[in-house]
Amino acid sequence: MSRHRSSIPLLTLSIILIAIVGGGGFLLFQDMTAPTITLSPATERVAPALSMTATLEDASSAIKSVSIVARRADKVFPVLEKTFEDSSKKQQVTFTLKDTGLKDVDFTLEITARDASFGGFGRGNSDTKSYNLRMDTTPPRIAVKTGTLNIRRGGTGCVVYSISKEVSQTGVTVGALFFPAFRQTNGDYICFFAFPYYMSPREYTPQAVAVDLAGNAQVMNLSVNRIPKEFKNDTLNISQSFLDEKSAEFRAIVPGDMPEIERFLKVNGLVRKANAATLLQIGKDTSPEILWNGAFMRLPRGAERAGFADHRTYMWQGQKVDEQTHLGFDLASTAHAPIPAANAGRVVFAGYLGIYGNMVVIDHGLGLQSLYSHMSSIAVQKGQTVAKGDILGHTGATGMAGGDHLHFGILIGGLEVNPLEWLDDHWIKDNVTDPIKAAGGIAPQIILSPDAPAKAAKPAASKAPARSGQKKPAKNAGKPARR
Repeated sequence: MSRHRSSIPLLTLSIILIAIVGGGGFLLFQDMTAPTITLSPATERVAPALSMTATLEDASSAIKSVSIVARRADKVFPVLEKTFEDSSKKQQVTFTLKDTGLKDVDFTLEITARDASFGGFGRGNSDTKSYNLRMDTTPPRIAVKTGTLNIRRGGTGCVVYSISKEVSQTGVTVGALFFPAFRQTNGDYICFFAFPYYMSPREYTPQAVAVDLAGNAQVMNLSVNRIPKEFKNDTLNISQSFLDEKSAEFRAIVPGDMPEIERFLKVNGLVRKANAATLLQIGKDTSPEILWNGAFMRLPRGAERAGFADHRTYMWQGQKVDEQTHLGFDLASTAHAPIPAANAGRVVFAGYLGIYGNMVVIDHGLGLQSLYSHMSSIAVQKGQTVAKGDILGHTGATGMAGGDHLHFGILIGGLEVNPLEWLDDHWIKDNVTDPIKAAGGIAPQIILSPDAPAKAAKPAASKAPARSGQKKPAKNAGKPARR
């Protein structure tokens, strides 16, 4: 009997031991998968200061640690060692190789990641990925092929240059703006860039920038002749009838209960700013090739209503309530006049956009685009290819417009510039096509007409009334523009 009794604890102990061993085995082998390792940027050439990111992920366990070293022959150069305190299954570490001292040599980068599982007999699962890289410390060389550029405030510049090596990014920076350059069939780069209307000649310093595949950068100040230009000032009185007329449209843009003058100020300010940001995004949707040919076409029989970069002071009940800058070029013809495409290109926007109302934007390549807004109707759609003169829709008074007219604009990288330059075939020849050809590139053909400069430089100046709010519009030309 005692022998039977003593076997019971022994059996219980055996069961407990089996459970412990089984549980331990389960914990030990439940996660046998090592972390995955991804390195970015995915390049075979790196510079000492290039910011690199290793992404470590594990499907079942937290990431425990990471070790990064560089190997050259039999030498090891520590880069990064880190143990993670949290229990995230995804970790990222950013690092550079500047402390390795490697210069212009081939080497191997090794990244080892370990998870927090019981795999590896309690040490965790680990994996190592190796990357064969080249340390490149030589920046690209920029050779400008165009001479000193004459650029008027608010206008456009065109530069042609070559680069000594392959690059990941190149273009012209102007303050916080970046205008990308585009590689042509002969290997050179062409870049259209702006002299922003809000910059003074003293502030304006365009720089050509090239960043190679390793991250080395070259920056070069461009030789430019900064031509000053003053812009006009307007005072516009906001009438109650205008607010009543725009009430429903502005409510759709800025909903909520508020006085209509407050709603107008939000549309004229906050919405205007947001629309400008949208245009910069639209400007990125551009062809790397030139799509246009010849001087740009203006609205037929269009009388000028407002000019580019006119500074406007808005008055309400005798008090100043706002200040804004009118961009583009306002033209009024007959009500609902057909709008021709100013040049050949591809439609990159066709829809409604805040202060612009119904709007079409055509891309002409290399960041050059034309804008048509306040339209009553749109006859094209995004992605459609158009020829010069194709009808895009009809003029109207949508958006921040107080009468039927066309707001015509030219954009460089999404920033509105003076459109009159692009209506003038002599300006295009002197500042775009001739410099491109002289640099060995292929430029659109420009056929000069004897009377074209006069038409382009002074559009309808002899009979057109002054800008909006000063004189009554010509018969059938619609109300004065308000935007």
